[in-house]
Amino acid sequence: MDEFYDDGFQKLLETIKSNCFNQADIEKILRAYELAKTAHQQQKRRSGEPYIIHPVAVAQILAEMCMDADSLCAALLHDVVEDTEYTSAQIKSLFGETVELLVDGLTKLGKISVNTSAEEQQNENIRKMFLAMSKDIRVIIIKLADRVHNLRTLRFMPEEKRRYKARETLEIYAPIAHRLGIRAFKEELEDLAISYLDPVAYKEIEHTLETQSESKHDFIEKIKDQISLRITAELPNAHISGRIKSVHGIYRKTYMQGRSIDEIYDIYAARIIVDSIYQCYYCLGIIHDIFNPIPGRFKDYISTPKPNMYQSLHTTVIGKEGIPFEVQIRTWEMHQTAEYGIAAHWKYKLGIGGKDKFEERLAWIRQLLENQKESDDVEEIVTAIKTDFTSEEVFAYTPKGKVISLPVGATIVDFAYAIHSAVGNKMIGAKVDGRISTIDHEIKTGEIIEILTSSQPRGPSRDWLKFAKTSSARTKIKSWFKKEKREENIVEGRAEVEREFKKNSIVLPEKQMMEFLLKIAERQKLSSVEDLFAAIGYGGLSLTKILPRIKEEYAKLVKESKPIEERIVTSPQKKYARSPEGIVVEGIDNCLIKFSRCCDPLPGDEIIGFITRGHGVSIHTRSCTNVPKNIALAAEPERWINAWWDVKTGNDYRVTLGVTCLHRVGLLADISTLLANLHVMIHSIFTKDTKDGRCVMFLTITVNGAEHLSSVKEKITRIKGVLSVERSGL
Repeated sequence: MDEFYDDGFQKLLETIKSNCFNQADIEKILRAYELAKTAHQQQKRRSGEPYIIHPVAVAQILAEMCMDADSLCAALLHDVVEDTEYTSAQIKSLFGETVELLVDGLTKLGKISVNTSAEEQQNENIRKMFLAMSKDIRVIIIKLADRVHNLRTLRFMPEEKRRYKARETLEIYAPIAHRLGIRAFKEELEDLAISYLDPVAYKEIEHTLETQSESKHDFIEKIKDQISLRITAELPNAHISGRIKSVHGIYRKTYMQGRSIDEIYDIYAARIIVDSIYQCYYCLGIIHDIFNPIPGRFKDYISTPKPNMYQSLHTTVIGKEGIPFEVQIRTWEMHQTAEYGIAAHWKYKLGIGGKDKFEERLAWIRQLLENQKESDDVEEIVTAIKTDFTSEEVFAYTPKGKVISLPVGATIVDFAYAIHSAVGNKMIGAKVDGRISTIDHEIKTGEIIEILTSSQPRGPSRDWLKFAKTSSARTKIKSWFKKEKREENIVEGRAEVEREFKKNSIVLPEKQMMEFLLKIAERQKLSSVEDLFAAIGYGGLSLTKILPRIKEEYAKLVKESKPIEERIVTSPQKKYARSPEGIVVEGIDNCLIKFSRCCDPLPGDEIIGFITRGHGVSIHTRSCTNVPKNIALAAEPERWINAWWDVKTGNDYRVTLGVTCLHRVGLLADISTLLANLHVMIHSIFTKDTKDGRCVMFLTITVNGAEHLSSVKEKITRIKGVLSVERSGL
């Protein structure tokens, strides 16, 4: 029966011939089909259909986009190496190096090993795909076509697999399609994914669109007629069309943003395509003359293209019917890029700006891979896709007028590093529209942002990782700490490992512990335990993320080797001392506890105790300059002792802040008023001038912990003239 089954190849052949392929290319595609059909002969899809239907369907999607012969061959062969006995070497000998490279880029890594989770395997597969993309972008275009057809037939998969694939599509593949500018792929992937993840909402939106389809069609036709009457009289070559927003686009704004369907202004849209940029702006004037523009709803993506090179004028207007709608105005070249994105390179025979422009559009892939090399966490690429490839962007300006495009939610930290790594590393503050701003300020479109930098090498703060939203900024911050603070990172990482291991009762003799840690390091592709500590210390590797696997390995080690069990060091029952100030000290029943004035520890700070001679235990922050970076190498390591805050503490503590500011009349009054309104007591104030003409104000105040202090600091930085606020040891 399968012998007479329509696998779609005849339709594919007709499409290929209509695209003017030469005879040699057609024969090559035919040979690829015959090999794929033979290789998959005994295989069936979940639907029960012959497997060959899938690669043919993928090739058909690409043929409709006018992709080249090598891409179609790779599409037909993309599962052959992974699922059959054919090898990459055979593909290369039969179809050439290019097809082999494309097929290899689409082939997943080997089966999941015992020591690799499904998530780690997914991340490695995506990293492998991006490496292949950097060599040939057609890898991801074929992969997106593959994902489109898989989602079209996902109903045959078990529900758990359906939801996993749909979520993966929304988080990874649809954003990639958006970043490549392939609108057709992006919208179909999003709509199909939502239909599986939230079928009720999908059907509700679909039903609403269907019930209103006739009236909507009439409305769009009426708009087109009104526009055509004015535009074509002056620009006879103008093309005018209409469109209705995709289901996912409506879903995102209703179910995810909590807006009613009446609040969505771009459900309906008219599109005007003209011959030149001048005509685009000329049409805009005519549209605003015919209809009333809605304030704040105009976007000029021609002068400021999106990161995926999308260009168009968008304006939302309202007619006599009282229904708002969007008008998009662009040139034919802009339209080709908007519809096909990077695939227009093949559809229009290496056009769309030429080879140099094409290479420029692929620079972000190389940058993404470069950023990932700086990190020891392969998940960085996946994180970048989820956070940086969002369809929503904001556009801000430097004082010199350079446009910086960032995802919604990006902060000053992201802006500084988007300009250049050196700017980010030297940043000491920022101005937004001429006013001093905090570095966690979320950027809004149209803002002019000036980054204030230090003339001296400074480096970022570890706290900036909390404010950085883009993976690029986070990677650059981590990279600085990786290169500049290796010894400090090793100490930080070692302390974190010791702390987490103690908390999770992971205890081994020293030699065995080092062997255990070395295995962990090697699994993370690190060559030594010191590299592991350093990676954890600077934030390149998250210990929290790998801890579940470490605990599994530890349990396995203890269970499988009885001699090892006998050598496990069991911690004796520990004694603890609790102070009235809320400090818990390990190993001591009762002692005097005092706070060190060099660092003024606060609840929330990581702390450590030092056993003084005759004056009890002195408590320091872990980051205090008087605490050795490596306790084991200290002069008297036995005098340093573990300490932490009692979770029940509710006391007040004194802390000194160093406020760096500009000279301004009334600044002290403003700070005092703010603190009074916050019910924060000021104990002392001391000021001194700096060599660069600024002023440092030292304030000793009372707070109830590190979180409270952070809130107070953040509010002080908002005061005009304040450049920075830091804790001081004075």
